[in-house]
Amino acid sequence: MPGLFVTFEGIDRSGKTTQARLLCEALSGGALYAREPGGTEIGEHLRELLKDPALAPDARTEALLFAAARSQLVSEVIRPALDQSRVVVCDRFVDSSLAYQGGARGLGVEEVEQINRFATDDLAPDLTFLLDLSPEDAARRAGMLDRFEDEGLALQRSVSEAYEQLFDPVRWRRVDAGRAAEVVHAEVLAEVRAARREVTA
Repeated sequence: MPGLFVTFEGIDRSGKTTQARLLCEALSGGALYAREPGGTEIGEHLRELLKDPALAPDARTEALLFAAARSQLVSEVIRPALDQSRVVVCDRFVDSSLAYQGGARGLGVEEVEQINRFATDDLAPDLTFLLDLSPEDAARRAGMLDRFEDEGLALQRSVSEAYEQLFDPVRWRRVDAGRAAEVVHAEVLAEVRAARREVTA
């Protein structure tokens, strides 16, 4: 059975981590959870830098740091798992950089995509869930602020608009993230099971 690469995208506090973990728990056969940035020793160090509210890296520096963490995650974790025919569930992937740095930061989607094609050796998800939630509703959800969330609604609105421009109806599935977590999970799980049947058909 071939592997399946599933990613979750959306603005901050849209429920990506919750849904990614729920999906891994629901899938039999050893689904692997990965998060971005992070998931490797190098990636976790880079995560600390990228999330630190005391730092203000240039947008290009920010994009390159994300790409570096992603490159290590792909080579060390994701590709080996896919080669073992496992399901890999990733909390963010390249589309996050396209939305945040390419769109919201104004670096250009094509420019950021080129960096990440090199970083990931052209690896792309099989299925991507866009957890759709308004920035206003997301801001009302409890949680500690990181550097990106601390920038407020303006950034999240720009990111949300960027995701709309990136949306690909072939690979992406839009999910209403304003509902209860278990309702969202049921929809996600049904889509993933259908995708697995297609892969193995």
